[in-house]
Amino acid sequence: MIRSMTGYGAADRETAAGRLQVELKTVNHRYFSANLRLPAPLERSEPEIRERLRASLPRGHVSCSLRLTTPDSAGESAPPLRLDEARARQYLQVLRALKERLALPGEIDLTLLARFGDLILPAGEEEAPQIAQEELHQALDAALHQVLAMRVEEGRRLHQDLEQRLQAVERALDRIGECAPARLLAERDRLRRALTELAGDPAVDEDRLAREVALLAERWDISEEVVRLRSHIALFRELLEADGAEPVGKRLGFLSQEMHRETNTIGSKANDAAIEHQVVAIKNEIERLREQVENVE
Repeated sequence: MIRSMTGYGAADRETAAGRLQVELKTVNHRYFSANLRLPAPLERSEPEIRERLRASLPRGHVSCSLRLTTPDSAGESAPPLRLDEARARQYLQVLRALKERLALPGEIDLTLLARFGDLILPAGEEEAPQIAQEELHQALDAALHQVLAMRVEEGRRLHQDLEQRLQAVERALDRIGECAPARLLAERDRLRRALTELAGDPAVDEDRLAREVALLAERWDISEEVVRLRSHIALFRELLEADGAEPVGKRLGFLSQEMHRETNTIGSKANDAAIEHQVVAIKNEIERLREQVENVE
């Protein structure tokens, strides 16, 4: 069963570092693409998180937001701050040496030093509790489970719509098959009338007429295109019914392009209003197929 690339999932878990909240949103994309927003304690885990998402969501754009709510951020007393005095003295020495060597104007004061963000830090930052890898995985997997469930359900609806489009194309092909032989008979009769009027003689060279009709039959023959189009439809259905172990969206997109190409060829050979009407109907259905396939994983 195919899966959509549209999905949403959210989960939260209490950890030693605070409450971890995960939110995932996925939309269609030709390849895997991820935009991650992580709290500072999890920035080092970005490659691991990205690969875990890729393993479950091989196609689509993923927006992944992780938030960590600690007792301090929830409104309780903020942690004390500390000054890295040794680093501040180093900055001061370097700046003074730079000023003397280059004969620069201005004063080196508190305003200048305050621009260096690594001088004032939360006290005891290095002892802050960390989020265990297992806790991170559990929260991610819970959100992923919701995303996948939504993508499966959306894929089921896409499957139904795509099947209806395929059936509409097949019905139009059936009607084309009914119309195709009649156009040759009509053209044969038209040629007979034209020859009679031009020659002024009711007797027509039937052999010559048969040769002309045979040439037209070869020029207007659409049997190969119809066979290929039906073959594309059969393969399209096989991919729709696949077990979903691998993404099939790209292959479905390629097949829809080939279906459109065969339909164009049928239209160019039609030379019949009824067939041309069916070709227009098929093109409309294939265009809708192509739009829907854009969201298939």
